[in-house]
Amino acid sequence: MQIVYLGFAGAAQLEAEAGVQLVRLARFGAFVSNCHLAIEALRPDRASPHYDVRLDLITPAHEFRSIAHCVGDNAEAAIRDAFDLAEQELEAIAARARNH
Repeated sequence: MQIVYLGFAGAAQLEAEAGVQLVRLARFGAFVSNCHLAIEALRPDRASPHYDVRLDLITPAHEFRSIAHCVGDNAEAAIRDAFDLAEQELEAIAARARNH
C-alpha cells in the first residue's frame, strides 16, 4: 500500500490505522493487488483540520478502482470509512464472481 499525505507531514498512528484496515481486505486478494491511500488536510492551518481520505484499489489486471472520498475532522475515522466502502464494494464484486 502506498500512502500519500497532502497538506501535512503525516503521522505514525495514521500509518498504523491504514495497516490495520488493509488487513481487512486481505481476503479479497483475488480482486486487489495493491492500493493507494491519500490523506489530505483540507484546513491544515486551523486548530482542528478537516481531512479528505481517498482510497484507490488496483486489481491484479492493473485496473484502477477508485473508492468514494471520505471526509471528516478525524483522519483515522475517515480512513476506516474508506476501507468500509472498499470492503462493501469488494464483497459485491466477490458475490458477482461467485454467481458467474
